Amino acid sequence: MISAAASLPQRRGVCPGLSTPMPSGDGLLARLRPIGTIALPSFAALCAAAKEFGNGIIEITSRGSIQIRGLTAASAPRFADAVAALAIDADNGIPVHSNALAGLDAEEILDAGSVAADLRQTLAHTSLPAQLAPKVSVVVDGGGTLGQDNHAADVRLSADSANGDTVFHLGVAGDGKTASKLGVIASADGVEAVCRLLGLIAQYGRAARARDVLAVGGAAPFKTGLAGIGVAPAHSGSRTKTRVAEPIGTHLLRDGSFACGFGLAFGHADARMLERLSQAANISGAAGIRVAADRALLIIGLTQQTTPIIAAEAERLGFIVSADDPRRYVTACAGAPMCAAAHIAARSIAPALTEAAGKYLDNHFRVHISGCAKGCAHVGAANLTVVGRSDGCAVIANGSVHDSPVALATADELPSMIVELVEAAKGNTGHV
Repeated sequence: MISAAASLPQRRGVCPGLSTPMPSGDGLLARLRPIGTIALPSFAALCAAAKEFGNGIIEITSRGSIQIRGLTAASAPRFADAVAALAIDADNGIPVHSNALAGLDAEEILDAGSVAADLRQTLAHTSLPAQLAPKVSVVVDGGGTLGQDNHAADVRLSADSANGDTVFHLGVAGDGKTASKLGVIASADGVEAVCRLLGLIAQYGRAARARDVLAVGGAAPFKTGLAGIGVAPAHSGSRTKTRVAEPIGTHLLRDGSFACGFGLAFGHADARMLERLSQAANISGAAGIRVAADRALLIIGLTQQTTPIIAAEAERLGFIVSADDPRRYVTACAGAPMCAAAHIAARSIAPALTEAAGKYLDNHFRVHISGCAKGCAHVGAANLTVVGRSDGCAVIANGSVHDSPVALATADELPSMIVELVEAAKGNTGHV
C-alpha cells in the first residue's frame, strides 16, 4: 500500500532566519519576522547593525518580514547577537501572520495578534515545527483596515461577527478568495483547530502543504480532523467580498492616535534612509514601527498634527507615500548581482521600466520582473512578467515565470517594449 506521504511531490524550501542565513550573490541573507511594535531605538539600532555587519540594504518582503543583505560568515553571528540584544519580538517557528495593526486598529473585529500569540506558544510546545515543510504558514485575520485576504496560507482563520458572536471562518490552501472553506467555528476554538489541521498536514510528510492534502483526498481529511470541534456552515453572503488591505496612508487607531504607512520602493531601502525616518518619528513622539505586508512599514502613535510631517519626510527620503504610486505596481526581485541565480539586474531595471510605463500602471495592471525563472518575488501571474534568461529578458503576457514568452528583449530594449505592450493592452481589450 502506498502511503499518503509517498504519493506527494518532494519539495525543498529554505527560510533564512537569523541563525541560518541563506547564501546569495551579495553574501548571506538573514530574515526577521517581527511581531507587534518595534521600539524606535531598537529599529534604529537594527538599521545600524545592517550597516555594520551587512551591506546596508534592508528589504521588506510581501509577507512583512525584514531581510538584511550582505552578511558574511564572520559577521552573521555577530549580527544575530546584536539583534538578540534589541529584544525585538519575532516569530521563529511556524510562520503565523496577522494584521499589521492587530490590537490597535479601530475597526478590527478581534485582536488577531493575541490569537496568533496563543497559537505560537501552543505550537512551540509541540513537535509540529520539526515535522512541517519550512514554508507552511498560518494566517489569523482579525478583520479591520489591514486584512489578510490577499495573502495565501496553508491554514487561515478569518474573523467575522455572527448573531452578536465573534467567529472564525476556517479555510485551507489559499487566500481569502481561493482557500477551500471548511466552515465557521467559535473564536475560542481557533487555536485548537489550526493545530489539528497542521497535524494532519504533517501526516502527509515533511514536504507536504495543505494543497497536497486537498489534491490527495479533497477537504474530507481536514473535516475529519476537526471532529469534536463545532463547525457550522457559513451563512449565505458571509465574508463573500475580499477586503483589499492598503497599508500606505493614514490609519486611525483605537486610542485616537494615528499610524502613517509608507512603502519601500521595489521592496528595499538603504539603512541610512530608514534611520533618518526613525529619528524623525522619534522627534515627533511616535510610539514605534510595525512591519506590514506588501513591503510597507507603519509608524504608529502619531497625532493629527505630526502625521503629515512624517509623511512629508518619508516622501523626501524617497519612500512611497501615495497608494497609487506606480512603483507599487512593479514587483522586482533583488536580481543580479545580489542574487547568484539571476541573469538580469531586476531591481536596477525596475525604476527605468516604471518611469517609462508608469502612467499605464495601476492596481489592474501589474508588472513582475524576475531575475531568473524561480519567481521568488511574486507567486502567480501578472499582466506582464519579465524573466531573466541567459539570452535576454523573456516577456510573458498574463502569466507567471513558468509560462511561454511573447517576446524577448535586451535590458536596454525592455522599457520601450513594455510600453508598446501596455499601450496595446490598454488600447484594445485590456489584455495583452
